[in-house]
Amino acid sequence: MTEVLSELSPARKAVAAASRVVVKVGSSSLTTAAGGLAPARLNALVDAIASRQERGSQIVLVSSGAIAAGLAPLGVQRRPKDLATQQAAASVGQLALAHAYAASFERYHLTVGQVLLTADDVVRRSHYRNAQRTLSRLLALGVVPVVNENDTVATDEIRFGDNDRLAALVAHLVMADALILLSDVDSLYDGDPRKGDARRIAEVTGPSDVEGVRAGRTGASGLGTGGMASKLAAARLAASAGIPVLLASAEQAAAALGPADVGTAFAVTGPRLSARRFWLGHAAGAAGRLWLDDGAVTAVVRGRRSLLAAGITAVDGEFDAGDVVELVDVEDRVVARGVVAFDAEELPALIGRSSHELPPEQRREVVHADDLVPLRFL
Repeated sequence: MTEVLSELSPARKAVAAASRVVVKVGSSSLTTAAGGLAPARLNALVDAIASRQERGSQIVLVSSGAIAAGLAPLGVQRRPKDLATQQAAASVGQLALAHAYAASFERYHLTVGQVLLTADDVVRRSHYRNAQRTLSRLLALGVVPVVNENDTVATDEIRFGDNDRLAALVAHLVMADALILLSDVDSLYDGDPRKGDARRIAEVTGPSDVEGVRAGRTGASGLGTGGMASKLAAARLAASAGIPVLLASAEQAAAALGPADVGTAFAVTGPRLSARRFWLGHAAGAAGRLWLDDGAVTAVVRGRRSLLAAGITAVDGEFDAGDVVELVDVEDRVVARGVVAFDAEELPALIGRSSHELPPEQRREVVHADDLVPLRFL
């Protein structure tokens, strides 16, 4: 493998050498609408994961497929659109999926642990830390955690939206060295590869490499919910937080988990954030918005300074001191997120005023620099 790696990009070398890896696989790669789970596909994925684990890596598997696996036993032909039937299918399919993984990993004498998450488990700081501790302990015990969104109880209001984003959040939560996204498409293309004129993008080193990419939102099978758009968003999210990403097809799992010489590699585009700062920037739910003037945007984003009342032009939302809010520039772009130090009712009387104009008890930062994460660089 050393000779092969010497010819690869830094991002691919990092993925191939990673000691802790999050692997995400989509529904269409594990199931069929007619027959539920596809054992041969699932076993091939487990073979690749077990081989990588035998070489010393720790693996967290984020697996879709619960709803799709429950369709055939319920006699449902296509993925249902109503939430109640989706939850019923997940209830049946989750058992089938967990049993299939347990039986397949048992061939390698590996134990699996099921971890079901809702968006609430990463939005709430205390839940986030609990999930982090659980996953870390499972890995320390030599268990392969199999993570999925808890589709049985998740509602439209508290969903991740797709397991690609969940995988990116989990990758940072467990401090992974790499994220591998497996689907039914072998790479990122600038258009629909089924139409024959799309160009494959082998390496993504920054935003300019994906300009003009037209990414679809559902797979050809109709079983999944993410599509290439969500995979691209998840890859950029992870890369911006210091985690290299490889996007490949599930059929290429052995190579993706081996020399990483397939698919599309995403280079790291930002620094590794602490768990708390990542949670602030990408996982926590925002309870409101603060609009900033240009000077405040420059101070917050480029200068990494605290936000003062003088730089705020408008306030929206119902929030209390200690909630997370979005900071927005004059063009309505979210440029940062942070923990606000005032209640929503207090701020309107303070905005635009310098500290010396305020009562002594209110002469403090609206969002302190230690509680603030910039999302854009000027």
